[in-house]
Amino acid sequence: MAKQLHVELVAVEEKVWSGEAEMVVARTTEGELGVLPGHAPLLGQLAEPGQVRIKLAGGEQVSYEVDGGFLSVSAEGVTVLAESATPVSAQSR
Repeated sequence: MAKQLHVELVAVEEKVWSGEAEMVVARTTEGELGVLPGHAPLLGQLAEPGQVRIKLAGGEQVSYEVDGGFLSVSAEGVTVLAESATPVSAQSR
């Protein structure tokens, strides 16, 4: 089985999404960033407006429109701290 990332997407008011994923893609002020398991630790500022895409095992994907915040990558996984996060209509088939 492929290595997985533990992902937490948190808005100011609540935990929006939490689970295991194969990849996280987010747009930061430095450009679009893809995070795979084993990625070097980093802290990035999310672009406004931006989108966070979480790619799950089996090809499914969940996407959220986010306003403001940060993306943190550590040995434990990926944490997205956003001021707000709104689900984008389902993209899985």
